Amino acid sequence: MRRASVSTREESCSDSEPLALVRLPRTFYERPVLSVARACIGKLLVHQLGNQLLVGRIVEAEAYRGPEDRAAHSFGGRRTARTEAMFGPAGHAYMFLIYGMHWNFNLVTGALGEPHAVLIRAVEPVTGAALMARQRGVPAHSRELTNGPGKLCQAFALDRRHYGSDLCQGPLFLAAAPSVRVARSVRIGIDYAGSWAEKPWRFYDPESRYTSRLPKPR
Repeated sequence: MRRASVSTREESCSDSEPLALVRLPRTFYERPVLSVARACIGKLLVHQLGNQLLVGRIVEAEAYRGPEDRAAHSFGGRRTARTEAMFGPAGHAYMFLIYGMHWNFNLVTGALGEPHAVLIRAVEPVTGAALMARQRGVPAHSRELTNGPGKLCQAFALDRRHYGSDLCQGPLFLAAAPSVRVARSVRIGIDYAGSWAEKPWRFYDPESRYTSRLPKPR
Protein backbone atom coordinates (compact mmCIF):
# COMPACT_ATOMS: atom_id res chain seq x y z
CA MET A 1 0.00 0.00 0.00
CA ARG A 2 1.20 3.48 -0.83
CA ARG A 3 1.65 5.69 2.21
CA ALA A 4 1.01 9.42 1.96
CA SER A 5 1.91 11.45 5.03
CA VAL A 6 -0.07 14.67 4.98
CA SER A 7 0.34 17.51 7.42
CA THR A 8 -2.39 20.12 7.49
CA ARG A 9 -3.60 22.98 9.65
CA GLU A 10 -6.99 22.95 7.95
CA GLU A 11 -9.90 22.69 10.41
CA SER A 12 -10.81 19.14 11.41
CA CYS A 13 -14.03 17.91 13.00
CA SER A 14 -12.29 15.30 15.09
CA ASP A 15 -8.54 15.72 15.32
CA SER A 16 -6.18 18.62 14.66
CA GLU A 17 -3.10 16.37 14.40
CA PRO A 18 -1.52 15.69 10.97
CA LEU A 19 -2.85 12.63 9.17
CA ALA A 20 -0.74 9.72 7.93
CA LEU A 21 -2.81 8.42 5.03
CA VAL A 22 -2.27 4.89 3.70
CA ARG A 23 -3.86 4.51 0.27
CA LEU A 24 -5.84 1.30 -0.19
CA PRO A 25 -4.40 -1.07 -2.83
CA ARG A 26 -6.26 -2.39 -5.86
CA THR A 27 -6.75 -5.73 -4.13
CA PHE A 28 -9.17 -3.99 -1.75
CA TYR A 29 -11.50 -3.34 -4.70
CA GLU A 30 -10.92 -6.64 -6.53
CA ARG A 31 -13.32 -8.49 -4.24
CA PRO A 32 -17.05 -9.25 -4.29
CA VAL A 33 -19.06 -6.04 -4.20
CA LEU A 34 -20.84 -6.88 -0.93
CA SER A 35 -17.51 -7.45 0.80
CA VAL A 36 -16.15 -4.15 -0.48
CA ALA A 37 -19.29 -2.21 0.45
CA ARG A 38 -19.16 -3.45 4.02
CA ALA A 39 -15.40 -2.90 4.28
CA CYS A 40 -15.78 0.71 3.12
CA ILE A 41 -17.50 1.70 6.36
CA GLY A 42 -14.93 3.47 8.51
CA LYS A 43 -12.42 3.94 5.69
CA LEU A 44 -11.34 7.46 4.70
CA LEU A 45 -12.35 9.22 1.49
CA VAL A 46 -9.55 11.60 0.52
CA HIS A 47 -9.40 14.34 -2.11
CA GLN A 48 -6.34 16.55 -2.45
CA LEU A 49 -7.36 19.85 -4.05
CA GLY A 50 -4.08 21.63 -4.70
CA ASN A 51 -2.79 22.48 -1.24
CA GLN A 52 -6.19 21.81 0.35
CA LEU A 53 -6.92 18.39 1.82
CA LEU A 54 -10.44 17.02 2.20
CA VAL A 55 -10.94 13.88 4.28
CA GLY A 56 -14.14 12.19 5.38
CA ARG A 57 -14.80 8.92 7.17
CA ILE A 58 -17.19 6.77 5.13
CA VAL A 59 -20.31 6.04 7.17
CA GLU A 60 -22.75 4.76 4.53
CA ALA A 61 -22.40 2.72 1.33
CA GLU A 62 -24.57 0.60 -0.94
CA ALA A 63 -23.68 -2.37 -3.16
CA TYR A 64 -24.93 -2.68 -6.76
CA ARG A 65 -24.34 -6.03 -8.43
CA GLY A 66 -25.19 -5.95 -12.11
CA PRO A 67 -26.13 -7.36 -14.51
CA GLU A 68 -28.75 -9.29 -12.51
CA ASP A 69 -29.42 -6.48 -10.01
CA ARG A 70 -32.42 -4.51 -11.29
CA ALA A 71 -31.27 -1.47 -9.26
CA ALA A 72 -27.88 -1.33 -10.99
CA HIS A 73 -27.23 0.90 -13.99
CA SER A 74 -25.64 -2.15 -15.60
CA PHE A 75 -28.79 -4.28 -15.22
CA GLY A 76 -29.17 -6.69 -18.12
CA GLY A 77 -25.57 -6.11 -19.18
CA ARG A 78 -26.31 -2.53 -20.27
CA ARG A 79 -22.97 -1.21 -21.52
CA THR A 80 -23.01 2.40 -22.66
CA ALA A 81 -20.73 5.42 -22.50
CA ARG A 82 -22.34 6.15 -19.13
CA THR A 83 -21.79 2.68 -17.62
CA GLU A 84 -18.48 1.72 -19.25
CA ALA A 85 -16.42 2.39 -16.12
CA MET A 86 -18.50 -0.13 -14.17
CA PHE A 87 -17.09 -2.97 -16.27
CA GLY A 88 -13.63 -2.48 -14.80
CA PRO A 89 -10.91 -2.60 -13.94
CA ALA A 90 -11.60 -2.42 -10.23
CA GLY A 91 -10.41 0.54 -8.19
CA HIS A 92 -11.72 3.24 -10.50
CA ALA A 93 -14.44 5.84 -9.93
CA TYR A 94 -17.87 5.62 -11.52
CA MET A 95 -19.63 9.00 -11.46
CA PHE A 96 -23.24 9.58 -12.46
CA LEU A 97 -25.60 12.53 -12.39
CA ILE A 98 -29.16 12.44 -10.99
CA TYR A 99 -31.94 14.99 -11.47
CA GLY A 100 -29.54 16.81 -13.79
CA MET A 101 -27.70 18.37 -10.86
CA HIS A 102 -26.39 15.93 -8.22
CA TRP A 103 -23.26 13.87 -8.83
CA ASN A 104 -22.84 10.48 -7.14
CA PHE A 105 -19.49 8.81 -6.46
CA ASN A 106 -19.05 5.05 -6.80
CA LEU A 107 -16.19 2.56 -6.52
CA VAL A 108 -15.83 -0.07 -9.24
CA THR A 109 -15.27 -3.52 -7.71
CA GLY A 110 -14.84 -7.18 -8.60
CA ALA A 111 -13.27 -8.86 -11.60
CA LEU A 112 -12.77 -7.23 -14.98
CA GLY A 113 -16.06 -7.35 -16.90
CA GLU A 114 -18.23 -7.63 -13.79
CA PRO A 115 -20.29 -4.40 -13.72
CA HIS A 116 -20.35 -4.06 -9.94
CA ALA A 117 -20.04 -0.83 -7.97
CA VAL A 118 -20.35 0.60 -4.46
CA LEU A 119 -22.18 3.90 -4.04
CA ILE A 120 -20.66 6.03 -1.28
CA ARG A 121 -23.73 7.59 0.29
CA ALA A 122 -22.34 9.59 3.22
CA VAL A 123 -19.15 10.56 5.01
CA GLU A 124 -18.33 12.16 8.35
CA PRO A 125 -15.97 15.14 7.90
CA VAL A 126 -12.48 14.66 9.34
CA THR A 127 -10.29 17.30 7.69
CA GLY A 128 -11.21 20.30 5.58
CA ALA A 129 -14.70 20.93 6.98
CA ALA A 130 -14.37 24.68 6.45
CA LEU A 131 -13.70 24.24 2.73
CA MET A 132 -16.50 21.67 2.47
CA ALA A 133 -18.85 24.18 4.09
CA ARG A 134 -17.92 26.89 1.61
CA GLN A 135 -18.54 24.54 -1.29
CA ARG A 136 -21.86 23.40 0.17
CA GLY A 137 -23.09 26.72 1.53
CA VAL A 138 -23.97 25.25 4.93
CA PRO A 139 -22.30 25.51 8.37
CA ALA A 140 -19.28 23.29 8.92
CA HIS A 141 -20.92 21.62 11.94
CA SER A 142 -24.17 20.79 10.12
CA ARG A 143 -24.99 17.12 9.47
CA GLU A 144 -26.30 18.35 6.11
CA LEU A 145 -22.71 18.94 5.08
CA THR A 146 -22.07 15.40 3.80
CA ASN A 147 -25.06 13.21 4.77
CA GLY A 148 -26.02 12.15 1.26
CA PRO A 149 -24.33 11.12 -2.01
CA GLY A 150 -24.95 14.41 -3.82
CA LYS A 151 -23.99 16.44 -0.77
CA LEU A 152 -20.66 14.69 -0.28
CA CYS A 153 -19.80 15.10 -3.97
CA GLN A 154 -20.47 18.84 -3.75
CA ALA A 155 -18.48 19.10 -0.52
CA PHE A 156 -15.55 17.16 -2.00
CA ALA A 157 -15.73 18.88 -5.42
CA LEU A 158 -16.39 15.58 -7.24
CA ASP A 159 -18.08 15.69 -10.64
CA ARG A 160 -17.83 14.58 -14.27
CA ARG A 161 -14.07 15.22 -14.28
CA HIS A 162 -13.56 12.28 -11.91
CA TYR A 163 -15.34 9.68 -14.03
CA GLY A 164 -12.94 6.75 -14.43
CA SER A 165 -10.33 8.18 -12.04
CA ASP A 166 -7.89 5.56 -10.77
CA LEU A 167 -8.26 5.49 -6.99
CA CYS A 168 -4.94 3.67 -6.66
CA GLN A 169 -3.05 6.74 -7.86
CA GLY A 170 -3.80 10.42 -8.08
CA PRO A 171 -5.43 12.94 -5.74
CA LEU A 172 -8.69 11.02 -5.13
CA PHE A 173 -8.49 7.81 -3.12
CA LEU A 174 -9.58 5.74 -0.14
CA ALA A 175 -7.28 5.36 2.86
CA ALA A 176 -7.05 2.81 5.66
CA ALA A 177 -8.67 3.46 9.03
CA PRO A 178 -9.64 1.50 12.16
CA SER A 179 -12.61 -0.86 11.93
CA VAL A 180 -16.01 0.26 13.21
CA ARG A 181 -19.30 -1.47 13.95
CA VAL A 182 -21.37 -1.93 10.80
CA ALA A 183 -25.14 -2.24 10.46
CA ARG A 184 -27.10 -3.05 7.32
CA SER A 185 -30.50 -2.38 5.78
CA VAL A 186 -32.28 -2.31 2.44
CA ARG A 187 -31.04 0.23 -0.06
CA ILE A 188 -32.64 3.67 -0.38
CA GLY A 189 -34.74 5.07 -3.22
CA ILE A 190 -34.92 1.99 -5.48
CA ASP A 191 -38.58 0.95 -5.22
CA TYR A 192 -38.58 0.47 -9.00
CA ALA A 193 -36.26 -2.56 -8.61
CA GLY A 194 -38.98 -4.97 -7.43
CA SER A 195 -37.71 -7.74 -5.16
CA TRP A 196 -34.18 -6.40 -5.54
CA ALA A 197 -35.23 -3.39 -3.46
CA GLU A 198 -35.47 -5.77 -0.49
CA LYS A 199 -31.83 -6.83 -0.61
CA PRO A 200 -30.06 -5.70 2.60
CA TRP A 201 -27.17 -4.21 0.64
CA ARG A 202 -26.87 -0.86 2.41
CA PHE A 203 -24.12 -0.74 5.05
CA TYR A 204 -23.68 2.05 7.57
CA ASP A 205 -22.18 3.18 10.87
CA PRO A 206 -25.07 3.20 13.36
CA GLU A 207 -23.14 5.55 15.64
CA SER A 208 -22.72 8.35 13.10
CA ARG A 209 -25.11 11.29 12.80
CA TYR A 210 -23.99 11.81 9.19
CA THR A 211 -25.83 8.83 7.69
CA SER A 212 -28.65 9.86 5.37
CA ARG A 213 -31.19 7.62 7.09
CA LEU A 214 -31.32 5.04 9.86
CA PRO A 215 -33.88 2.36 8.99
CA LYS A 216 -34.22 -0.69 11.19
CA PRO A 217 -31.30 -3.08 10.58
CA ARG A 218 -32.16 -6.41 8.94
